[in-house]
Amino acid sequence: MMFHYWSLDNLELDGAWLTIGSFDGVHLGHRAILEQLIREAHAAQAQAIVLTFHPHPAAVLGKRDGPFYLSTPEEKAEMMASLGLDGLVSHPFNRQIAAQSAREFIQHMQRHLGFRWLWVGNDFALGRQREGDLPVLRLLGEEFGYQVRVVEPVNLEGEVISSSRVRQALAQGDVGMAANLLGRPYRVAGEVVHGDGRGKNLGFPTANLETWPKQILPKPGVYAGRARVGGVEVPAVTNIGFRPTFEAQSLRARVETHLLDFDQDLYQRQISLSFEVHLRDEQRFSDIQALIDQVQQDIRQTRSIYLV
Repeated sequence: MMFHYWSLDNLELDGAWLTIGSFDGVHLGHRAILEQLIREAHAAQAQAIVLTFHPHPAAVLGKRDGPFYLSTPEEKAEMMASLGLDGLVSHPFNRQIAAQSAREFIQHMQRHLGFRWLWVGNDFALGRQREGDLPVLRLLGEEFGYQVRVVEPVNLEGEVISSSRVRQALAQGDVGMAANLLGRPYRVAGEVVHGDGRGKNLGFPTANLETWPKQILPKPGVYAGRARVGGVEVPAVTNIGFRPTFEAQSLRARVETHLLDFDQDLYQRQISLSFEVHLRDEQRFSDIQALIDQVQQDIRQTRSIYLV
């Protein structure tokens, strides 16, 4: 079973094989690195360890504005554990960490992880002003007793798979491309909270999902996907948006989902939604009947996709 620590300071390991990165979303490029690291570390009877940071360094340093995470720290840990990783360290990131030299941080990691291999991408760097690039990391390896392994990136359609590409696809509503990059449909999870009951009154009850506000949502629109409730998955039609037919202005997009052929009470339950097919963009309707007709069409289209 994988251990998950929230600080390096609580660990004392020896001989670990280590990789460092954000691993946001744990996409196919990440998985390729992790699977190879795990396989080779275990062949050498060593532990495969990931060091990541939370919050994301880009958020702390003001390089990201608005929601951008592809996964919560807990989801990231769950996906890594499923690959067979031995340990994950979600180390806190702040401006003090950002100001450390590469040597200081390597020394700190070595004190707690005792790593013998450091696996990194070809553009990796750490430390103050990214001074710890590959040549510097190799020199520090001679001092602190580790070797550097450079892992080549994974491409899809001629471009490197990256978390930024996933975010771009989601911003465009291209959930198919996002799934190709991730190796699975994009998902968001949250608690079902009380809404205004309008969907039920119109004949298609919806669950209003309160999601992690820092996680990116796909472009506003209507999507076919699956809702995971406990251990059960149900086809669902999900609307992300600002409900222009009913509300003149809203600051934050809502996530509302209609589960097909499902009549259990969902309030205060945790559910997870996948986004698999973009059905249409969000739109304003001239009257309530036009909205009802379109939602019924969305439901029929989703039934045809999942043959239900």
